[in-house]
Amino acid sequence: MRFGHHEIHSRRLLLRPRDIPPTRDDFEVIGVFNPGAALYRDEVVLLVRVAEQPRERRNGFTPLPRWTVESGIVIDWVPNDEIEPIDTRVVRRKSDGIIRLTFISHLQVIYCGDGGSVVSTSGAAFSAQSELEEFGVEDPRLTPLDGRYYFTYVAVSSHGVATALASTADFQTFERHGLIFCLENKDVVLFPQRIGGSYVALHRPNGATRFARPEMWLAKSSDLIHWGQHAWLASGQAEWESGRIGAGPPPIWTDAGWLTIYHGNVLERHRGEVGSYSAGAMLLDLEQPSRILWRSSTPILEPTADFERQGFVPGVIFPTGAVEKSGKLLVYYGAADTYTAVAEVIFM
Repeated sequence: MRFGHHEIHSRRLLLRPRDIPPTRDDFEVIGVFNPGAALYRDEVVLLVRVAEQPRERRNGFTPLPRWTVESGIVIDWVPNDEIEPIDTRVVRRKSDGIIRLTFISHLQVIYCGDGGSVVSTSGAAFSAQSELEEFGVEDPRLTPLDGRYYFTYVAVSSHGVATALASTADFQTFERHGLIFCLENKDVVLFPQRIGGSYVALHRPNGATRFARPEMWLAKSSDLIHWGQHAWLASGQAEWESGRIGAGPPPIWTDAGWLTIYHGNVLERHRGEVGSYSAGAMLLDLEQPSRILWRSSTPILEPTADFERQGFVPGVIFPTGAVEKSGKLLVYYGAADTYTAVAEVIFM
C-alpha cells in the first residue's frame, strides 16, 4: 500500500433507521450510524450506534429521554418556554445553561458477511447501565487486541461526556472496564498492538476554552485502563477541519506506517449550525506514532451523496470503522447522523 493519492472505488448505503426496530413501542429510531467494525470468524461485524426518541408529542412540551437505575429509560417532559434549541441534537435549559440531548443511544451488533451488505440485524445490544451513561452510549471504536475485541465508547450523562472501555470475545456478551478518559474527551481509538511495550491511543480533548485550533493527541498505558504520557499529535489546518479534528477508525498497520483515517469538521459560523464533516488520512511512524509521515491535504471522503447530505444532521461523513478484507480497505462511516454506509478506499 502506497500513499500520496487515493481513489474511492465505491460507496454504499448499508443501514437505514427503518431497518432497526425501536427498543420500545413508544420510541422511534432516528439514526443507525457511527459503527465500530472488525473481522470476526472471517465475517465483518459492526457495532452500530442506534439513536431513539419518543414518538409522542405534547403541545408546548419537549420530551427528553434519560436512563435511570430504578426505572430504565424515562422521559422528562420539559416546557418549551424553559429551554432553547441549540441544533437538532441538543437543547439548553434557560435557567442555568445546562444542555440535554433530544434522544438516547445504545449500540447493536450487526453482521455483514463479506462487508458489503447486511446479513443480520438481530445481534446483541449494549445499552446504558450506570449513572455515567444516563443519556446513552455512543460512537464505538472496535480494536482486536490480546485475543479480545476492545471497544471505546462515549458515555454521556449529566456530568458531561467521557470515554469508557468495554470488550467482548464473541459479540454476544460484554465486559465493561470503566471510564478511561474523563470529561471532556471523545474519539478515543486504540492501536491494535503495543508499541515500545505500551498500549497507545489517539484521543480528542474537547475543552470549552478555545486556546488553539482543534487538536488530536496521543496517550500511552501499561494496562488499557490508566493512561498518561499525553502528547499533541496534530491540529486542524484547512477550512474543512477548522471546527473539530478527531480519530476515525483505529489505526491500520501497513509496511509504510500506521494508516490513520480521521474526521474534520468545518467551524460553525451561525447559531444552530452544524458544520459539515469529512474524512482525511495520515500516516504515522510504526515505532514512533507521534511522527506524521504523510497527511492528506484535502479530504479523502466528503459528503456528496444524497444520504450523506440529507438527514438528522445534514452534510456529515463520520468514519468510525475500517476492515481489510479480500485485498480491499472497507471504511465504515455514519452519514448525516442517520445512516451507516461503507466506502472502498484505495491508496496509491
